[in-house]
Amino acid sequence: MDQLIAYRSFVSYIDRSREYYGAQGYQKPYAWPRYDKVPFTPLAKPLAEARIGLVTTAGLPKPADPMKAMLYRRELYANPSAPPPSALYTDDLFWDKQATHTKDVDSFLPLNRLAEYALQERIGSASPRFYGVPTDYSQARTIHLYGPQILHWCREDHVDAVVLFAL
Repeated sequence: MDQLIAYRSFVSYIDRSREYYGAQGYQKPYAWPRYDKVPFTPLAKPLAEARIGLVTTAGLPKPADPMKAMLYRRELYANPSAPPPSALYTDDLFWDKQATHTKDVDSFLPLNRLAEYALQERIGSASPRFYGVPTDYSQARTIHLYGPQILHWCREDHVDAVVLFAL
């Protein structure tokens, strides 16, 4: 028999995000976007013929130089998929750090699996680049800057579909 509990037994991403932005000094609680019409479209070709790209919210590794590391700022980037990166910067992102880690890049950016799927002909091909986008309080920057730039890079790489791996 199921038992009712008086509290949630999971981490609420929405609550944690609001708390995070509040702690950063934002006066207005974060408002999640809502769209009545979702800007997605079905694939125009079978998956076995499609080029697939990956988008991550993980950042590029911080510079080793402490002074440069202090000035580190997350930015948009497009990097070669091969060879896959051995590390990405995730320390400033929210994920359950007691339950898991991000030392294994394949666990949150499966470039190796994507290449294997291409060899197995489960997908047509993997994008030659993967794309990084910062997490940001500003929905305007996400909609008007980050989204269009990722789309531009995907079009340059002839990507048919992308999978977002957000931490």
